[in-house]
Amino acid sequence: MDIGKALHEQLASAHWLLEETMNGVTPEIFAWQPPGSAATIADNYLHTVVGEDQTLHGMLLGQIPLVSGAMAGKSGLSSAPAGAHGSPDWDQWVKSVRVDLPQLREYAKAVYAATDAFVTGLSAADLDRQIDLSGYGLGVQTLNWALYNFIIGHAAQHNGEISTVKGCQKLKGYPF
Repeated sequence: MDIGKALHEQLASAHWLLEETMNGVTPEIFAWQPPGSAATIADNYLHTVVGEDQTLHGMLLGQIPLVSGAMAGKSGLSSAPAGAHGSPDWDQWVKSVRVDLPQLREYAKAVYAATDAFVTGLSAADLDRQIDLSGYGLGVQTLNWALYNFIIGHAAQHNGEISTVKGCQKLKGYPF
């Protein structure tokens, strides 16, 4: 199997598992604040989906993210994301944004499709391309590294948090 096909399969798997874990999440479950400093499902899911959109379109393609462009007003979000994840602006936005979950999940599908289309067209040489991530404190990395750490691995990590927060609510987290 070539690296592009492997990356494509990992991406599809990460998206599938995230969406399967989100099945059954109601607005109340989505917004429930776990004890301590753990983040809500809302924070984790919004960060994962919006982050993928911003990474793909903004960082890798130099385009306007779907949430601010083609899907503005159709993302299921009452307002555009504010600030970087974990910033006071982001935290305030997550607490105040009204979410239409079915519409948000349709936006997520559009983000996944865009990422899939991008990854499907990549060659091994493309994946070796260097990207300057110094602005994030990460130096120069390959496109393959960025895709795995900012999209695939990122989705898997936050999916684990979503599953845990569901479990804290006495719900089934992962679908298996």
